[in-house]
Amino acid sequence: MKHPIITIEREYGSGGSVVGKHVAQTLGIPFYNHEILEMASERLGVPVSKLEGAEESSPKSFLYALLMNSNPARTMEDNIPVSDKLYITETQIIKELAEQGSCVIVGRCANWILRDNPYRFPTFIYAPRSFRLQYAQNTYDVSAKDIDTILPRIDNRREKFYNINTGGNWHDKGNYALCLNTGIVGIEGCAQIIVDAVRSYPEPESNA
Repeated sequence: MKHPIITIEREYGSGGSVVGKHVAQTLGIPFYNHEILEMASERLGVPVSKLEGAEESSPKSFLYALLMNSNPARTMEDNIPVSDKLYITETQIIKELAEQGSCVIVGRCANWILRDNPYRFPTFIYAPRSFRLQYAQNTYDVSAKDIDTILPRIDNRREKFYNINTGGNWHDKGNYALCLNTGIVGIEGCAQIIVDAVRSYPEPESNA
């Protein structure tokens, strides 16, 4: 595949983001994770620090938001919850990045947002709980006492965010071209498998 758009959904502590960085470096293409949040921050005129808590939050019902926040002095846009504004903005950014050419995009339902892009190569990175607990402690400096609570909370948040926005199932292997276990294959091993798969993947048929 000449112009792959590699999307990565990942369990917390599986090393999915690092896998994506390795893939991008090997293929010589851009890598986007937190960078997407920074772009959205610029467009919305809201500091990144205030958007981080809204990212990957379950969207609110638009009509519910209007009812709960109805105020004649406020515009319709003002009534949209920050989490929804952020998701809409990040969706636009992801589509624009894919139009620019090959890249690796982590999270944010990118595999679903780009579902009609023939160059999309969706992947899911996971690992055994023991691996993820150790990885999170070492990488994110999370204490052993807190990690048992943090790990399922972030996973549940990502799963709910994906399922609500896509109408699908985050863990459904049918959503991905590859599902890889970093606990067994290793981070660099998973990255190499993705690189090899993308390089050998057939070109999409032209609609011309």
